[in-house]
Amino acid sequence: MDVISLVLMMLLLVVVSGFLVRILPRPVPLPLVQISLGALMAAFMDFQVELEPDIFFLLFLPPLLFLDGWRIPKVGLLRDRGTILELSLGLVLLTVVGMGFFIHWMIPAMPLAVAFALAAVVSPTDPVAVSAIASRVPIPKRIMHILEGESLLNDASGLVCLRFAVAAALTGTFSLPDAALTFLWLAIGGISVGVVLTLGVATAKTWLARRLGEESGTQILISILIPFGAYILAEHLHCSGILAAVSAGVTMSYVERTGSALASTRVRRNAVWDTIQFAANGVVFVLLGQQFPGLFDGAATVVREAGHRDEWWLVIYVFAITFGLALLRFAWVWVSVRFTMLRASWRGQQTQKTHWRIIAAMSVAGVRGAITLAGVLTLPLVMNDGTDFPARDLAIFLAAGVIIFSLILASVALPRLVNGLEFPEDTHDAEEDMVRDASVQAGIRAIEKTRNLMVGAGEDADLYAVAATRVMSLYRQQSAEGPRLEEDKNYIRKMEVVERKLHLAGLRARRDEIFRLSRTGKVEDDIMRKLVREIDLMESRYET
Repeated sequence: MDVISLVLMMLLLVVVSGFLVRILPRPVPLPLVQISLGALMAAFMDFQVELEPDIFFLLFLPPLLFLDGWRIPKVGLLRDRGTILELSLGLVLLTVVGMGFFIHWMIPAMPLAVAFALAAVVSPTDPVAVSAIASRVPIPKRIMHILEGESLLNDASGLVCLRFAVAAALTGTFSLPDAALTFLWLAIGGISVGVVLTLGVATAKTWLARRLGEESGTQILISILIPFGAYILAEHLHCSGILAAVSAGVTMSYVERTGSALASTRVRRNAVWDTIQFAANGVVFVLLGQQFPGLFDGAATVVREAGHRDEWWLVIYVFAITFGLALLRFAWVWVSVRFTMLRASWRGQQTQKTHWRIIAAMSVAGVRGAITLAGVLTLPLVMNDGTDFPARDLAIFLAAGVIIFSLILASVALPRLVNGLEFPEDTHDAEEDMVRDASVQAGIRAIEKTRNLMVGAGEDADLYAVAATRVMSLYRQQSAEGPRLEEDKNYIRKMEVVERKLHLAGLRARRDEIFRLSRTGKVEDDIMRKLVREIDLMESRYET
């Protein structure tokens, strides 16, 4: 009963954090609020969580990594693949090696292998935290796509490096040739497992849905089980479950493009996954806050063993690691930008000089988040000989401190760095207009074809002609092909805003009337739910 109460309490705190972040007078990153609530729970309630690293890893990482791979913009990922690979692979390796030696030099009481493990878990960035900050800062979509793509890949590379560092700490040995071969098997095997499993499951469920019909609940549950299945199968085959979960998510995004699922299934599935992401991320940070008092005591013990009597050295360590990460990231991004410009000039392409504030913004935006925390919490509790894992509490405390400090730094510095900068023109609106026009024209052709088929089958020709004209006129109103002048397009966009407000007002009034009729007993509950569901779907369309 205590475990159930604890889980329910943490979920309740996640809900409370969502309200608090909206009512606070100044914008505060959501993870900071959740960490604070967890610390308050530890201070005032007699709850204590004993984390099993393997269970924690399996419970939180597969769905989060799967969702990252599923929702990452693929066009931007392929377009900026060079920059993303440089950040997600080269920068991670530089961070693990450079920060590993730096941490060991700064804290001699922490063994080198453990320092490498800490450097590995603080190398991945978190796009969710950046997105929360970006909602108040006009960060260009292309930079956000680079940050999201980097995060997707450096999650995997950083956690794989963590695995090697932990193995070295447990065995006391490390062989570079053996590690290279192991890495190849981990990568190739993990990616293959994720791709094959997802394609197999998708093919099977599509085949069954065509013959037996589609039930939304079953389809959603299958999507939830896929990342766990990919992770467990990959680990059973001694490959990377992390890469399996990521590749399963990427494959799922391509499967989704087939459009085989029902519209209602997609709507419900998105809502369920949004909830899973919010709950999983939130519980991870609440758990961090809940563990903080014990972590602080353990970290202070290691600090005293290092020859420092004052616990304030913990703050100095956190600041030094965060500053070192930012400095390494700034240097790497600067070199990467210069290399990209040089490569473009070799090809005869025109290049535009990148302002140093954009490079600084890319550096500050490297916020650490849930993946870092989930990774560091999986450090083993004991060594192979049964002794305590060295400096485990200190490593977790420092990783948590880096998360908090990087969030604060990004919240303060990012708006100031991007304020007043001129970014290249965003082609998002033009792409949206192109896709809208293509879909409208396809819809009109389908309407005409359907009308002709129905008239040919002996249906009322006048009736279908009038109906088709009305539907096609609605389609043409949604096309961006009509207005060619920029002022006409601006006028149309303003009109769309007004129409959206009117549609929302009408839909809400309709729903209120249905609820009123239901309260008075004039409509059955099943009819009420059906009509409200239809209005909710239409309202969600206008609110996006």
